[in-house]
Amino acid sequence: MNNRSQGSAENSVEPRFLVIGRITKPHGVHGDVRVMPHTDLPERFTWLETVYVGETELRPVAVEGVRFHGEVILLKLAGYDGREAAGVLRGEWLLVPESEAIPLEEGEYYLYQLEGLAVFTDDGEHLGELTQVIETGANNVFVVKGQKGEALLPDTDEVVQEIDFENGRMTVHLLPGLLA
Repeated sequence: MNNRSQGSAENSVEPRFLVIGRITKPHGVHGDVRVMPHTDLPERFTWLETVYVGETELRPVAVEGVRFHGEVILLKLAGYDGREAAGVLRGEWLLVPESEAIPLEEGEYYLYQLEGLAVFTDDGEHLGELTQVIETGANNVFVVKGQKGEALLPDTDEVVQEIDFENGRMTVHLLPGLLA
């Protein structure tokens, strides 16, 4: 699943949050907003009673209605009853607590779970730590920072050989030209 994580530190008692979409702009005159989904299962919006809005200061907002319009979701949130009111939500992230995450199949993971993994080549060379996942149209790109600087590695079967969450490491095969 392609989901961005937000929320508290790993050792906090507060829940972690997963991004499920981003509000792009108001739709119509009754306070609906257009949402670009950031989930592999957009139908999950129909199950929502509450969604968290924001990036750092999250606020729970009741969901009053959901409609699908092509690849966009039209969402009606409580308290935003006109186009002008809904306009203040432009660009806001929509999140759910990690406890409401869709269960994953064996071998699947959320992208945020990769952050912090130690990255090694299949020759045993330590490249650094995976610090960020960039989502692109073709494939994700892993940002790895280490003593030799920053490396950008494509998330392809040819490059990523193994992800070992238990030992906190990822093994990659470096194709010619990947490192400067």
